[in-house]
Amino acid sequence: MSDKNTCPVDHSASGSQPAPHGSGCPVDHTKKPSFLHSLTGANEAKCPVDTNSVNPLNMMPDLAQTMHEGQQTALSTERESSTIPRADQPSDTHKWEYPSPQQFYNALARKNMPAPEEYVDVMVDIHNFLNEGAWNEVLKWESRHECKMPRLIRLQGRPQDLSPLARIYDWRFGVRPFDRHDWFVDRCGKQVRYVIDYYEGEPTNDMPVFNLVVRPAIDDFSSLTDRAKQMWQDAKQKYFPDAKK
Repeated sequence: MSDKNTCPVDHSASGSQPAPHGSGCPVDHTKKPSFLHSLTGANEAKCPVDTNSVNPLNMMPDLAQTMHEGQQTALSTERESSTIPRADQPSDTHKWEYPSPQQFYNALARKNMPAPEEYVDVMVDIHNFLNEGAWNEVLKWESRHECKMPRLIRLQGRPQDLSPLARIYDWRFGVRPFDRHDWFVDRCGKQVRYVIDYYEGEPTNDMPVFNLVVRPAIDDFSSLTDRAKQMWQDAKQKYFPDAKK
């Protein structure tokens, strides 16, 4: 399953498979507005928030809320709650929290990825929007199973590791994802790993577009079965659109 996400400034989204053209942190998109392109200085793209170094109590990096040295504009320290349930809590009412604009800016500065301060709020909106989109795609896969309350255990950023599917797209279309995350989901006691590849799409009305390819990793027979069923459904929809489901 995949999800096409535009910048949350206009919050438009529709399903799409990433032909030649992946919630992700789109903070440095080439061929996009200049403030996004300026973050790389090169063609490497990845999330500035280090998802491999997290506080085990809240599954988020410990990022300072204080202004960074040389920062000119005060940024908000408020953190937005996601819709993603935390697996370290007994109820799905406890959600993950996203980094505040100040924490996001500090993460960028720590990785020497300078960002215009006036655009940090927009970057945070995009970051959060893509993560919500990714979770919605996970829920579509999880709807195949009886568990009514899947929750996110943790996530791992792997921007340098191409997934097998990404290698196929790279070979066939010559495109690579700008980021990759592995999300570990608690399916009522069973841990399931999801792989999420984030691609840049063609801009729409000068707004950035992102394609998320979300699927369970083939770590067990159940995930293999889910993938096979989805491939069959996609094939039927493409070649036999009038057939009964």
